[in-house]
Amino acid sequence: MLSDHLCAVSWRARPGSFVSLMTLYESNYIRLGWLASDVRRLPNLNLSHVAGDCDLRLVLLERGPYTSTFQLTYLFADGPRTVEDPALEVRVYHDARLAEARGTLTRPVHEALRTIHDRTLRETAHRDARWARNVMLNKWLEYCSDRGHRFAPTAA
Repeated sequence: MLSDHLCAVSWRARPGSFVSLMTLYESNYIRLGWLASDVRRLPNLNLSHVAGDCDLRLVLLERGPYTSTFQLTYLFADGPRTVEDPALEVRVYHDARLAEARGTLTRPVHEALRTIHDRTLRETAHRDARWARNVMLNKWLEYCSDRGHRFAPTAA
């Protein structure tokens, strides 16, 4: 398994700078690889079921030779209904080996995620929304992987 602790960041890079943002994208790509070895080989709809955790859904929105875009969301059981939260859109740049959280990260609906979201925003208050979204994605990918979530590619 690839480890993201070897992602090199220049000593000149400040949090939120272009260099550190690209390093964060690289870390996101590596952590995404822990969940799905190759996004390009996944079916359009993917569900990961882990005992003791919510289902994790990955829906491929766009597939291209150099990029793929998908939505990643937890499916929380909330009584008779299912709450999809958060719903992050992620673009993978296959040739550059980067993964970027895109779109607007709204405050999560589900109470369990609000604390994490609010803490991330406080920690990144002086940085832009792009930085906050990608820090959230980075932490979430690690958490999902630690919980045992995996997406299996289709047979080639």
